[in-house]
Amino acid sequence: MSKNEKMVEVYKAPNEMEAQVIKSLLESYEIPCFLKSHAAPSVHMFTVDGMGEVKVMVLESMAGSARELIKSDNHV
Repeated sequence: MSKNEKMVEVYKAPNEMEAQVIKSLLESYEIPCFLKSHAAPSVHMFTVDGMGEVKVMVLESMAGSARELIKSDNHV
């Protein structure tokens, strides 16, 4: 992991609640991540034309592992 390593999107959740589930899954496997959204969660409780979408971001070097975990998880 490099100090200048970039963050990449590994999942696009339709809402904050689903994004938090994915974040918890990744962090339980020691994959640090953060959530990126253009809207305040309290304003958009559901997705309207993508406005409530939340991107789950991880370090590029961990993206493959993160995507495999998300894909294999039965909750998503």
